[in-house]
Amino acid sequence: MAADRRTSPTFRLPRFTLLVAALGLAGAAQAQSLQELYDAARAYDATYLAARALADSAQYRYGQAFALERPTVGVGASATRTETDPPGSVPRDRYGSTVTNVGLTAKYAVFNRGNSVTIEQSRLNVDVSQSDLESAEQDLIVRVAQAYFDVLAAQDALGTSRANKAAIAEQLASAKRNFEVGTATITDTREAQARFDLATAQELAADNDLRVKGVTLDQLVGRVGVQPKPLAAPVALPPVVPSSVDVWVSQAEGNHPVIRKARLGLDVARLEIDKAKSARLPTVDLTGNLGAQRQTGTGLTYTGNTPSASVAVALNMPIYSGGAITNRIKETVSLEEKSRNDLDFARRSVEEGTKRAFFGVQSLQAQVKAYEAAEASTKLALEATQLGYKVGVRVNLDVLNAQTQLYTTQRDLAKARYDVLVNGLKLRQASGQLRPEDVTAVNTLLAP
Repeated sequence: MAADRRTSPTFRLPRFTLLVAALGLAGAAQAQSLQELYDAARAYDATYLAARALADSAQYRYGQAFALERPTVGVGASATRTETDPPGSVPRDRYGSTVTNVGLTAKYAVFNRGNSVTIEQSRLNVDVSQSDLESAEQDLIVRVAQAYFDVLAAQDALGTSRANKAAIAEQLASAKRNFEVGTATITDTREAQARFDLATAQELAADNDLRVKGVTLDQLVGRVGVQPKPLAAPVALPPVVPSSVDVWVSQAEGNHPVIRKARLGLDVARLEIDKAKSARLPTVDLTGNLGAQRQTGTGLTYTGNTPSASVAVALNMPIYSGGAITNRIKETVSLEEKSRNDLDFARRSVEEGTKRAFFGVQSLQAQVKAYEAAEASTKLALEATQLGYKVGVRVNLDVLNAQTQLYTTQRDLAKARYDVLVNGLKLRQASGQLRPEDVTAVNTLLAP
């Protein structure tokens, strides 16, 4: 009886589980949390940094546009040398003069409706760039979380593959011993060998998948050999709050950066109509000059310095432009209609995406509960099958199938838990509510 206990997989599984846990704890000392890797990605990811630089540039474009309502001042200087060679009847062979001009010029737009509209458009474009930056940051959060939990899922898949392979190896050894003593047929050995070979192939595939997922995470955060922290045990997944999809949709209407950008785009398009119409309005400019002229040389009636100053008001009124202004107005009206349709499309897309994400998270949470129940039942089924195999009412293939079912369920359960967390972040992204604080909230679910 003691020999049966040593060879039975039922009594080896706990020891294998403890070994995996010990290895996990040993690696957790150097493991990085989701918050740490997200902070690293914010300082490394090229896509996010490009969006941030573009948002910064919008501030400077606004400064350039704002200069339109400020006066411009310039300084100029020139020097002209003139020499004349008179006819031979003139006593002097040659005479010449030098004229030097130095002055300040200033100009101020007293009235220019087009400039005012351009300034307002630039201000709105700053808000548009901030919406783009917010979208880029939300995308970065999701990409980091996806890569982070993909690595954890790959680790769990490799762990279950190895555990399954080890359990099959023990079953294969038991089948060989039973065949040698004549209590089992060669069929049991061959079935176990075939299942062992398949488990070996699955282990190799899982190991390669882990390497690929690790490379993706490393590339995203700018580090090498990143080891993410696992979920803390027991796993407690947060519920979906609020629990109504209509609330999520209504919140998306006011918070989503894509909708906000489309709404700002419509405002910019309306201002573009005003700018086109302003081409029919007059412009009034105030100009001023302050300078001095100095003349020196021979043959001049006056030499010395001559100061000068002038102030002028210029009025320009367009009368006929060949139809350019009229057609420009019609063009901007059509572009406003396009912007209005873009806003409607953004609203509908966000509503659809929010609903999809909400129902997806709800489905995944239900799957987690189902997998947890399946894990408990498959463990009991494996124990019953192993007992039936020992008493002769079950065959070796039944044990192999029960073992594979258990490890498959454990792998799928771990993956479903990670999907709940990632899709929870995607739900907040779909509704426009994803913030860096949400990374901190997920980070609290990880092992310390």
